Amino acid sequence: MFITKRHLSRRTVLRGMGSAMALPLLDAMVPAQTLLRKTAAAPRTRLACLEMVHGCAGSTQEGIDKNYWMPTTEGSDFDFTMILKPLEPYREYVTVVTQTDLRAAEAWSAAEEGADHFRSSAVFLTAAHPKQTEGSDVVAGTSIDQIYAQKFGQDTPLPSLQLAIENVDAAGACGFNYACVYSGPISWSSPNTPMPMTIDPRMAFENLFGDGGTPADRASRQRANRSILDGITREVSRLQKELGSRDKTRLDAYLDSVREIERRIEKIEQHNASGAERELPAAPIGVPDSWEEHVKLMFDLQVLAFASEVTRVSSLKLSRDTSNRVFPESGIKAPFHAMSHHGSIASKILDYAKLNVYHVSLLPYFLEKLRSTPDGDGNLLDHSLILWGSPMGDSNVHAHKRLPVLLAGKASGQVKGNLHVKCADQTPYANVLLTMLRKLGVDQSSIGDSTGEVAI
Repeated sequence: MFITKRHLSRRTVLRGMGSAMALPLLDAMVPAQTLLRKTAAAPRTRLACLEMVHGCAGSTQEGIDKNYWMPTTEGSDFDFTMILKPLEPYREYVTVVTQTDLRAAEAWSAAEEGADHFRSSAVFLTAAHPKQTEGSDVVAGTSIDQIYAQKFGQDTPLPSLQLAIENVDAAGACGFNYACVYSGPISWSSPNTPMPMTIDPRMAFENLFGDGGTPADRASRQRANRSILDGITREVSRLQKELGSRDKTRLDAYLDSVREIERRIEKIEQHNASGAERELPAAPIGVPDSWEEHVKLMFDLQVLAFASEVTRVSSLKLSRDTSNRVFPESGIKAPFHAMSHHGSIASKILDYAKLNVYHVSLLPYFLEKLRSTPDGDGNLLDHSLILWGSPMGDSNVHAHKRLPVLLAGKASGQVKGNLHVKCADQTPYANVLLTMLRKLGVDQSSIGDSTGEVAI
C-alpha cells in the first residue's frame, strides 16, 4: 500500500444539532510510520482529584494499631489492609502514601478553633491556610488541578471539569466566621477564585457534548427526547468509511458509552419527574437518589472526557463536610457525620472503617473503566494520575494528621505503582501535591509548606 502522512486531526469534532462530539484517539489520527509520542496526537497525562470528607478510621490510634488503612509492610508487594482491600486487583497501579499531615487545615489562632469542617476542603488541593472571613475577600491558594490545567489544559475544549455529589451552598457564612465557599469547591484557579462545581449529571453531560448549535437547538433536542448522537449520524457514517476495522470498533464502543450514559440520565430524570417520593427532594431532576449511582455516573463522564480529551483535568468532591447522609449499601445505618464522631470507641471505629471500605469500593469502578479504555500505546489508567484522599485524619477530634492518601495510575510512566511509601512523622501532605505536579511535568518549586518530594 502507498503510505502517506494524511491523517485525522486529534481535534476532530462531529457536530450536529445541539451537539459537538469530540473523538477518542484513533489510529487514523497518527501519521503513518511515525512514533505516537512524536506527534501532536500523543496523549498527555490526565489528572483526577477525588476528595472524601470526614477522614478515616485508619487514622485513629485504634485504626493504626489494627492496620485498618496503613499497610504493615513498606515498598512493593505491600499488604492490602481492610479499607484498601477493594483496590487489590489494581495493585500495579496503586501507590499508598501514609503518615502525612496537613498543617494548613489546622487552627492557627484561638478564633479558628473548632472550624475544621469549614476550611478543610479549601486546603485539600491547595495546602494553603484559608483566611477566616465571612465576606467576599476569601483567600486560600491555587489548587494543583488548576496549576496543571493552566499549563497543559488550555488546548482542550474544557481546561478542567469540576464535579460534586452533594450540593454546598457557596453563598453567605457557614460557621466560625468562615464563608461557605471554603466548604465547597476543592478547585481554586487563584487564591481568590474558587471554581464552581456541577452536581447535575445532565449539566455535566451537556458541558462535555452539548456545545454544538445554539442554546435553543439544545433545548429543542432535549424537549424532543432526542439523543445527542442523532444529529451526527450522517457524519459518523461518513467517517467510518475512512477508518480501519480497529478504529471502527473503538469509535462504536465510544459512541455506545455516550449513549448508555445519556439513557441512564434520561431514566433518572423520568423517575424524578414522575411524582414518586424522592430521598433528595431539593436536588436537581438529573441527580439520582442513590449516592452510588451518582458517583458512577460522574466517574463515567470523566472517563469519556479523558478519552476524547475534551479535558485532561477533573476534580470530584464525593461528599460534603457535616453531611449526615446514610449509605445503606455499606451495611451501616448511622449517618455519615455522626459516625465520624465515634468517641474513640473501638466498636464504633470498626463500624466507621466499614463505611470507609464502602466509599473506597467505588474507586475500582473508575479504575476499571480507565484501564479498559485504549489510549495510544496503553490505556487511560496508564496515562492518568488519580489522587484519592481526605484533608482530615481522625475526624473524631478534627485532626489533620496521618491523612488517608493514595494515588492510582502510572502518569505516563512517571509513577511505578505497586508501592507503599511510609513517610517520616510530620511529613507535610503538601509534599504529595508537589510530587504530583512534578510528575505531571510542572516545574513547581513548592506548594504550601512542602519540604520536598515523596519517593513514588
